[in-house]
Amino acid sequence: MQLLLLHLDDALELQPDFIRACLNTGAGEIQAENEGQAIRLWGKNPDLSAVRTKLARRMLRGRKDAHLCFMGSGDFHHVTALLLDVALEKDGKPATVIHFDNHPDWVHFKGGIHCGSWVNRALEHSQVRKVITVGVCSDDLKKPEWKGANLSLLKKGKLELYPYDHPPSRVKKEYGSGSSYRQDSGSLCWNTIAAIGEQNFIDRLLSRIETEAVYLTIDKDVLSRDDAVTNWDQGSMRLPYLLTLISEIGCRHRIVGADVTGDYSIPAYAGGLWTMFLKHAEILLDQPRRPRDPHLATNINTAANHALLEVIAQAMP
Repeated sequence: MQLLLLHLDDALELQPDFIRACLNTGAGEIQAENEGQAIRLWGKNPDLSAVRTKLARRMLRGRKDAHLCFMGSGDFHHVTALLLDVALEKDGKPATVIHFDNHPDWVHFKGGIHCGSWVNRALEHSQVRKVITVGVCSDDLKKPEWKGANLSLLKKGKLELYPYDHPPSRVKKEYGSGSSYRQDSGSLCWNTIAAIGEQNFIDRLLSRIETEAVYLTIDKDVLSRDDAVTNWDQGSMRLPYLLTLISEIGCRHRIVGADVTGDYSIPAYAGGLWTMFLKHAEILLDQPRRPRDPHLATNINTAANHALLEVIAQAMP
């Protein structure tokens, strides 16, 4: 396994114990704070290409083993599309993306990638057969069409979405039924983990993975606030259950890459005044206030990262 620490902000630097543990196991560090300020929340294609080049230079340098990358705040979840691209270039096989998140990350976005749009970019890759999103509890599923959701992915069977718990979502169009939802009287009724049962959902999830290879991406805002503190609103999944799901996937499938995001950091941006204004405005609208106790937040996130590192390392080849 190729362990990487991608420094796009200061989230990982605030966890010296975790960094030390990673470096002691041979982790590599990629310094990209300047690029991170340019692409936080969203990035345009030229800036994203610069990050992709930096990743490929490190990840493809004479190594074919799968990577596990920790990369700071969930504001950078769109970097998953770049990491996935490099992982699939190395592996060359069809893959299923397993996406743990409190948000579906399925909105339309032109000219680049938003942290809430990267699923669309991932599904453009010829080797990606399907994305399975697990754990959503957020309001993104309320009237999703009004919020830019690409619901056609559900209808095409390219995306399956299993909320942890969520009421039906009103939509305007007819989308039929799929493995993770049904449509009834103008609403998408979700097959939630809470309704299926946590133990039963393990078998359901494994049955929906149709490729030998999988890519894991974990945004810790899928977890309750007892297990993670992030820049975003958070879900209801507990850390031990997330670790169980990862272990079960690793027992039955070959993990070709994985990334972990969702550590808290204070936002910092680069770019023109209009870009910075738009990003600040988005944060004011979409993100909760800063945690009252940053030290406690760091301790909680460090503990989660240590647990994820241990379990994912055991699950990967």
